[in-house]
Amino acid sequence: MSAFSDVELLQDFLTEAGDLLEDVDSKLVELEQSPEDADLLATVFRGFHTIKGGAGFLEATHLVELCHKTENLFDLLRSKKLVLDAEMMDSIMAATGEVHRMFGEMRNGHQPGAAPTELLEALDAAIEGRTVATAAAPVVQAAAEAPAPSQSKTLNDLAQISEDDLDWAGLYEAVVGVPPRELEQAALSTDMATEAISKQAAAAVRPKAPPPKAKAAQPAAAAQKENTIRVDTARFDQILNLSGEIGLTKNRLNCLFQAFASGASNEELIKSLDTVVGQLDMLVSDLQSAVMKARMQPVGRVFQKYSRLARDVSRQLGKDVELVIEGAETEVDKSILEELNDPLIHLVRNAVDHGIETITDRTACGKNPKGIVNLSARQTGDHIVIEIQDDGRGMRPEIIREKAVEKGLISAEEAGQLSVQESLQLIFLPGFSTKDQISDISGRGVGMDVVKTNIQRLNGRIEIQSEPGHGSTITILLPLTLAILPVLMLKLEEQIYSLPLSCVREIIPIEEDKVQYVGGKPTMVVRGEVIPLLDLATLIGRESAPTPKVGVLTISGNKACILAVDSLVGQDEVMIKPLDGVKPKGVAGATLSGEGLLVLVLELRELIEGKL
Repeated sequence: MSAFSDVELLQDFLTEAGDLLEDVDSKLVELEQSPEDADLLATVFRGFHTIKGGAGFLEATHLVELCHKTENLFDLLRSKKLVLDAEMMDSIMAATGEVHRMFGEMRNGHQPGAAPTELLEALDAAIEGRTVATAAAPVVQAAAEAPAPSQSKTLNDLAQISEDDLDWAGLYEAVVGVPPRELEQAALSTDMATEAISKQAAAAVRPKAPPPKAKAAQPAAAAQKENTIRVDTARFDQILNLSGEIGLTKNRLNCLFQAFASGASNEELIKSLDTVVGQLDMLVSDLQSAVMKARMQPVGRVFQKYSRLARDVSRQLGKDVELVIEGAETEVDKSILEELNDPLIHLVRNAVDHGIETITDRTACGKNPKGIVNLSARQTGDHIVIEIQDDGRGMRPEIIREKAVEKGLISAEEAGQLSVQESLQLIFLPGFSTKDQISDISGRGVGMDVVKTNIQRLNGRIEIQSEPGHGSTITILLPLTLAILPVLMLKLEEQIYSLPLSCVREIIPIEEDKVQYVGGKPTMVVRGEVIPLLDLATLIGRESAPTPKVGVLTISGNKACILAVDSLVGQDEVMIKPLDGVKPKGVAGATLSGEGLLVLVLELRELIEGKL
């Protein structure tokens, strides 16, 4: 019976091997900078060896073969019988990409397919000290499957051959990857072939892009959400101890209840009851805090994936970029960590693609040829702050406005009224892109829109700072957890509603003589800024109160408004429950108040959409 029939065993392997492979990916990026580091070589060797062992038990033959060849290569590297070079690293990166692909197939319950023959041959050649160009030059990979006489010649060899001696049709097919059409073969000129050779030579001079398989490893890793979590046993011990204390307190409470039920009532009994209730309240709070800590995971588990991503994208673009990670030990709730993956992929790719200049441009500006992208995390109060900073070209507000007008996202009149900060926020509009041509990296205008949408879904906000010629900084502010949400309780007549405290800035009184009308719509002036006044009852479809007395100044994204309500109840921490089968606009979920009443938790972004 195949080990694949044991779902639990397969899941355990994929979880542990997945962590190992992510660590191998990050160590490979470090190894590229320090190719003779013995500790890094040994770590990567052990990673492939361990994965091979587990794969062998699961009878994943092709995965065992690939890991075995890569393991043999690292055995020679760590014994100093070989020296790591760029072509060898490209093959190794391609191998890890294939392992990611195989994990994906195993996750779907299938035995993984074989790795490409070219990759296996490249690994064999590296082990034997030879070089196989096709493994490091995916630009001509399609042509490599149909060898042509000219393909085995180097560029230096070609330089020694006269134009009349060259097989232009064969060379064209080798470079472009498709044979010239029969009607055009006669017209295939020397100029065309010379241009093809020039492109081939340029590709050979610039840093070679990683094989396509290696690049595909990123989406495969990002597509799967883990259903397991690693927790320090000390945290579990704390939860167990608190559970025991709560059990003892419950027993004491039962005794007191029986005493009251039998008719006993005196000052000492009431005092004991008050003490026990206080102890239970403290223990439940501690237990809640311990459980929340058990869900907290270091952001480094996600951050370490992006070193490989930055490396692959920079190689593909012919740039020299280093991703520096800081604050990897900062902890955040597992649910938030999972949702952060897609936004951070877009931001890191954008920093490398749009932010960092080419080596030539950086040298001309007097900058270090190597660009730096800094990815950092830190905790500030009950929020986590993530920053993506680059030392590239920065953003020019005037160019952003021009592109937005050119693409019809805003009018020229609207563009002329925007401040610098408002202009930078235009990059989050759906369909916005500064690229004129679409590539597999950028140009479609969906990346930053996805980033903002996902961050807002997590009750976070995103800010941009940029200095042309010096770089940009994108800051993401998120709550540490979504399980327990601090809210502001407010009233409309007798019904209680709540707003996430993260979007509340201040509470102000509403006085009729201070309400001004602009374009027929009510507004108020707060510290010199004119802010729209919206009636919350009208927004949620209730009958409006004649004279709301309290205003809640809120901010959603870069939009501010004042919500008019009848009164405030206070601040609380609640656990949101989704409304099964129904999702009213502007409602994130529901919770219970201390009195046991149903309280709707409002979603400000949906509530004010189209109202400002």
